[in-house]
Amino acid sequence: MDISSFLSPDDAILNVRASDKTRLLKDLCTRAATVLKIDAQRITTDIFKREELGSTGIGGGVAIPHARIQDLKEPFGILARLRKPIDFNSIDGEPVDIVFLLLLPATPAGEQLNALAAVARRLRESNSVRDLRRAPDAASFYRAMMF
Repeated sequence: MDISSFLSPDDAILNVRASDKTRLLKDLCTRAATVLKIDAQRITTDIFKREELGSTGIGGGVAIPHARIQDLKEPFGILARLRKPIDFNSIDGEPVDIVFLLLLPATPAGEQLNALAAVARRLRESNSVRDLRRAPDAASFYRAMMF
């Protein structure tokens, strides 16, 4: 699945300030809710339910918080680079500075899992993560996720 089908350039953001994981996730969920016109509390609740199952910090300073959202028709993402890394209870114990919030439709479909797989594959490539960290502006940041 092509990441550009669920991540727009407007949703690739730099210099995000977050004091901790909870604040970051709430802020990203609120942003997603505004774009999608879905209740922010519903998105936040579903994201936190998923985090209770285990951290979505995949290591290397990267996290992919994700959840299935009722009434969502298509996958939706927000890519963020934090101003300062935060603790995310990642599998390697390292703080996180690259976060891809991924929301998926609640109805099961193989294509939705492909969205998560595409993001995970991209964010496990060391060259991609390096380029995301070095991007000087939001447009470069977005392009680094695409190629």
